Amino acid sequence: MPWIMVDIEADGPIPGDYSMVSFGAVVVGYHDKTFKGELRPISDKWIPEALAVSGYSREKTMEFDQPIAVMVKFRDWLQEICAMYGGKPMLISDNNGFDAMFMSWYFHHFLGDNPFGHSSTNLGSLYKGMVKDTSKNFKHLRSTKHTHDPVDDAMGNCEALLRMRKEMGLGFRL
Repeated sequence: MPWIMVDIEADGPIPGDYSMVSFGAVVVGYHDKTFKGELRPISDKWIPEALAVSGYSREKTMEFDQPIAVMVKFRDWLQEICAMYGGKPMLISDNNGFDAMFMSWYFHHFLGDNPFGHSSTNLGSLYKGMVKDTSKNFKHLRSTKHTHDPVDDAMGNCEALLRMRKEMGLGFRL
């Protein structure tokens, strides 16, 4: 089962009313296997402060590819990864309540199915359980700077997860 670290950037808090403008995915343990999608907005609604986090202007996002084309490419990439490493992909992210929500909505809305299924894992919650303290966070375990480029952010989160595995004894197979 390949673990896929996902990070998304959006121009608002929920899919449908607002748009996912970019996302990045990295295969945990195989950091040369990355995917980046930039998607044209699907709604006229957007929150300037939310979009500003991504570093894109509204005008720039309007030049991005149609979401269905990006989601097809991402689904195909996931299928290739699963063919290489076996099993169904597992989505893991820093904030899976947000990231998985957008990912699931976009897959179901545009393609009718979500290759990740209904499950995902929250990296922050995993760390809190490992250290047995809900006030702690894992972000000090990242090496790659958190830039809000979704591939950079997914890469940093992969590094944190692999440090949890190597230094803290987290058990999972790559």
